[in-house]
Amino acid sequence: MTQQPANSRFPLLKASLNSLAVQQIADCLRDIDPTFDHDCFCQKANNGLEQLELKARVYHLIDALHQALPQDFEQASQILCQVKQHQLETKAPTIRAFTAWPLIDYVAVHGLQHPETALKTLAQLTSLFSAEFAIRPFIQHHPELTFEHLHDWCDSSDHHLRRLASEGTRPRLPWGQQLPQFIDNPAPILPILEKLNADSEDYVRRSVANNLNDISKDHPQTVLDTCKRWLEQPCNETQWIVRHATRTLVKQGDPEVFPLLGYTKSPKLDIKLTVDKQRLRVGDEQTFSVQITATGAESQTLIIDYAIHFMKRNGQQSAKVFKLKSLTLPASTSVQIKKRHSFAPLSTRRYYSGKHAIEIKVNGVSTAISSFTLIS
Repeated sequence: MTQQPANSRFPLLKASLNSLAVQQIADCLRDIDPTFDHDCFCQKANNGLEQLELKARVYHLIDALHQALPQDFEQASQILCQVKQHQLETKAPTIRAFTAWPLIDYVAVHGLQHPETALKTLAQLTSLFSAEFAIRPFIQHHPELTFEHLHDWCDSSDHHLRRLASEGTRPRLPWGQQLPQFIDNPAPILPILEKLNADSEDYVRRSVANNLNDISKDHPQTVLDTCKRWLEQPCNETQWIVRHATRTLVKQGDPEVFPLLGYTKSPKLDIKLTVDKQRLRVGDEQTFSVQITATGAESQTLIIDYAIHFMKRNGQQSAKVFKLKSLTLPASTSVQIKKRHSFAPLSTRRYYSGKHAIEIKVNGVSTAISSFTLIS
């Protein structure tokens, strides 16, 4: 996981793996197995915990678990597989969300040489905190066996397992280990997504869309073809899935994606772009105006974006696309859109002096561009 800025939301997340979480894990495992070394685990888990970042806390707790659980993974698995049922039966405080993360990733670290048992263990634990990170080493090291389980999970009555089949195979899962074989060739994932694209749970469908969006970054035509096929026999949520799955393609302005989303394929328009300032300094705002006139005989559905072509340190421009407006423009009518874009300093962007430009894109096609100079 990439180190995050100090003011990000991640310090709040790492606080979930604190001494209270350690106590909950220890109490739960001792209730299941009276021989679990409760005190040893707590001592080792709490030692230095507060100084660690989120992912480091996970691995720190995995090490503490390994010293307290049976060294034989098959025996450790029997304990872990009872955690979910234990929570259903007890009135004691339960292990939830981030507290369960070390238990699940323990399986990925210490169960990799016992894949059949480990995968069954992950199936038992995934509803506590998705095993989407833990499943990935098994995809890498035991692909055939793991895919047998993934396909079986697609047919499970447990929506957590169905979602794991999709989320665990995302090629570019945030926070997770990338799957370069699927970045190169996503074909093995597609049958899983085909099974789940009409799932009854939004939780699962959203994962399907996110998986396709990952794929679109390397194989846009595969995603476009998949979405076209799904739209031929749509279910109630197909349009939402397609919209969410193609958001990167929309941002990139791929012209093939816009008709899939209901936008006019080849809009007939006259567009005039005017910028307020030819020269401005860092900290100023640039105001621009777009006059759009329909020249066609029919109403047109449009998505309008603008791109800022920023000057980079190397003297080359690099464009970043921003949303502007979506609208339906009746025949022979016009609309004017005004926008202010701030060039105030940001922690995520450094501005460089030189020629910049504003570009207007309609349904992914560049329609107007105007240059100006920024002075730092």
